[in-house]
Amino acid sequence: MIKLQIIGNLGKDCIVKEVNGKNVINFSVAHTERYKDSQGNQKDRTTWVECAYWTDRTAVAQYLTKGRTVYAEGSPEADAYMNKEGQASATLRMRVQNVQLLGNNGNAEGGANQGNVSHAGSSASPVAKAASADDDLPF
Repeated sequence: MIKLQIIGNLGKDCIVKEVNGKNVINFSVAHTERYKDSQGNQKDRTTWVECAYWTDRTAVAQYLTKGRTVYAEGSPEADAYMNKEGQASATLRMRVQNVQLLGNNGNAEGGANQGNVSHAGSSASPVAKAASADDDLPF
């Protein structure tokens, strides 16, 4: 399995859809890297990742809003295509398996919107998964 991990900001509010009876949360994450070119000029390079998070726990969607900093991990996909100018281009996509909210979303709400919130797959949380697996142990 190839795993992609990204920390970045959401470019717009997420969209929740139902596809074939299953829920998917679509969102895009931007990561900007700063570097100096060969002439010593400061440059920014932004990479966008289009994310699809298939989950039955859509409550996290209310926090996936424009500007929010998130950590997401999952399986990557790349789609190559020709853009309007006839140049080769590509889109980076990820099927998200885990998403975590980092910090706050930049507004003054505070409270429950701050800190780390983890939602892994369609189960309650990684901690809950580990606890339920231990329940089957004979000791």
